[in-house]
Amino acid sequence: MRKFLCSLELTLTLGLALACASGAAWGTPSFAEVKAAYRSSEVVVLDRHGLPLQTVRSDLTVRRLDWVSVNQVSPAFRYALILSEDKRFYEHSGVDWSAAGAAAWGNLWNSRTRGASTLTMQLAGLLDAQLAAPKGGRSVAAKLGQVGTAWQLEHNWSKDQILEAYLNLVAFRGELVGISALSSGLFSKYSDGLDAEESAIAVALIRAPNARPTEVAQRACRVLTAQGRAAACQTLDTYTRQVLARRNVEPLDREAQLAPHLARRLVAAQSKVQPVQPTIRTTLDASVQRFARDALRQHVAELSERHVEDGAVVVIDNASGDVLAWVGGSGSLSQAAQVDGVIAPRQAGSTLKPFLYELAIEERWLTAASVLDDSPVGLATAAGLYIPQNYDHSFKGPISLRTALGSSLNVPAVRTAVLVGPERFAQRLNAVGLTLKHNGDYYGYSLALGSPEVTLAALANAYRVLANGGKLSAWRTQASDPITPGRPVMDARASFIVTDILADREARVPTFGLDNALSPRYWAAVKTGTSKDMRDNWCVGFSRPYTVGVWIGNASGEPMWNVSGVTGAAPLWRAVMDELQRKDRAVMPPQPRLPAAPPGLVSARVQYADSIEPPRDEWFIAGTEQSLVTPRGSSGPVGAFITSPVNGTVFALDPDIPPQAQKLVVNAAVGTPVSWSWRMDGKRLGPARATPWALWPGSHRLELTDQAGKTVETVSFVVRGAELNRVAGGSPVKRR
Repeated sequence: MRKFLCSLELTLTLGLALACASGAAWGTPSFAEVKAAYRSSEVVVLDRHGLPLQTVRSDLTVRRLDWVSVNQVSPAFRYALILSEDKRFYEHSGVDWSAAGAAAWGNLWNSRTRGASTLTMQLAGLLDAQLAAPKGGRSVAAKLGQVGTAWQLEHNWSKDQILEAYLNLVAFRGELVGISALSSGLFSKYSDGLDAEESAIAVALIRAPNARPTEVAQRACRVLTAQGRAAACQTLDTYTRQVLARRNVEPLDREAQLAPHLARRLVAAQSKVQPVQPTIRTTLDASVQRFARDALRQHVAELSERHVEDGAVVVIDNASGDVLAWVGGSGSLSQAAQVDGVIAPRQAGSTLKPFLYELAIEERWLTAASVLDDSPVGLATAAGLYIPQNYDHSFKGPISLRTALGSSLNVPAVRTAVLVGPERFAQRLNAVGLTLKHNGDYYGYSLALGSPEVTLAALANAYRVLANGGKLSAWRTQASDPITPGRPVMDARASFIVTDILADREARVPTFGLDNALSPRYWAAVKTGTSKDMRDNWCVGFSRPYTVGVWIGNASGEPMWNVSGVTGAAPLWRAVMDELQRKDRAVMPPQPRLPAAPPGLVSARVQYADSIEPPRDEWFIAGTEQSLVTPRGSSGPVGAFITSPVNGTVFALDPDIPPQAQKLVVNAAVGTPVSWSWRMDGKRLGPARATPWALWPGSHRLELTDQAGKTVETVSFVVRGAELNRVAGGSPVKRR
């Protein structure tokens, strides 16, 4: 036997020498090169400070986790590995000649023996696919190549480096490669925590990665028996079946997975344009992200009895556009946890009203002091008669624009939409980044109440336009993205006035009262919104440094149960804004309470006739200031002017009532200028005030014209019933 071993060693050594002499490429990479070339299948997404936020898988063909040093692998696993695969690992120089001889001798007599490949030789196969063992076995040249590479590895690398590289490159089962993926995927722990039984199962998988659980358990039992742990084999078969039944590799620190939705977006976007880098640095702040995530989950849990399971939060730095928090969902509380609520389109509700009023003020059609009519109104649309209602189904009568916006009243907003025009309003929404799917005429006057769908990210950035004095710039989520300069899309003066209204807690009193989540102790401008049937609930607002947007609802689109803006999204908005304020106080000096007014604004004392509202100081664009505001005349036009008749109405004459007694009172809304006039069927009817008109069968067209004779608004109606004739003198009589 000894002569056989000596002959085998001499033969292999001579073969190796001949191969080297013939110029075979025996060069091997250094340990540093192998480690540098290693790529995890996971991309680590970092926050702005370099702290880990999330890991996202980018390679779907294999599962590798972080490279681990040999000292990060449990002694139990290292002991089991060497005992099973290479007992003389620390003694040989790449080839275990004793094991090779035993294997060759056994093969001569057709007996089953362990293979002769050392860990170093196996590593050679892992580093060079041509040296790996194919199904039909290696050729003599391949075996010599593997021996030669192992020899060079032993001469150029340390034993610990060889073992470390092997532990990170060896395949275990299925897609799991490396000890990190193996320990996480099968045992849900880090590699330094593997015990003797777990290590035995893992080592058994190296020989036969796809073996049946029973076969793996038998091999693991032999490893344990060799360690004097045969008693552990009694339950090993059942435990092995449980372990191998696991399929998914979940992050071990699940609570540290803070931004799954944004991380997936960034990795997917990066993979389209370049090889995915191992790390992506974002603009997020891990502490803000964690607080927003936890606050959202707690708030959704509290609202679960009201049929709420989803929500989203976004925080944007006003100056830079950096997104500091991007919470796309409520996690395990949701049945659609993969849906990103930050970019999912939802109906905007009343959150669009500030942009409507800003446009009306910018065009000098209205001021913050203008009187609007909060009374029932019906508007004809392609889908029928549109009759907007306020949230509380009550009407306040004549009110100022400041109160109408602060209290989020619907009817005054619709009247203002009639004045501005749906298409003009849609163009403004597009300009602030709220890209609509259709034109303004498609939505009609319901555009004022938020009928189009928008995303939370776009809506928050649109409010950031107000925070930045009417300037639009893109938000950014990666630290490598450039900061874009703002470009004006609104009049800075009108933007300031609307912002001042959104920060006015007294303007919210008629609807929300004084004690609510919209009134923090520091300066903040905020607006809520609720879509039809309470399907979506919003709260978006900003302080001096930050804009915070919150959406609450259900990803399925199912309605919530009795959840309004002030009870749904607003408390969460307030919690996040309070946390931002607390953090800033700890690192920044106090800022002025109010933003500075831009040039071209005038503050004037206004009084209201008939005590519509108490006197106050009000902001005006220079040239539009007023000292006395009355319901009619000086306040200017208010929109939705013709209150009677309603467009499309059909009137029926009663044959039993004298014709002269059947009259229609044509009327205009409060605030319609007295200089305007009525025109019926092309003929002047009189000043734009309550005017009786004798009903006459047929189709009619009523126009409201301004002082220049230009048509401001038109309605059409039909009169049906008894046929009438006119006789000499113009008196109508019944036709017999």
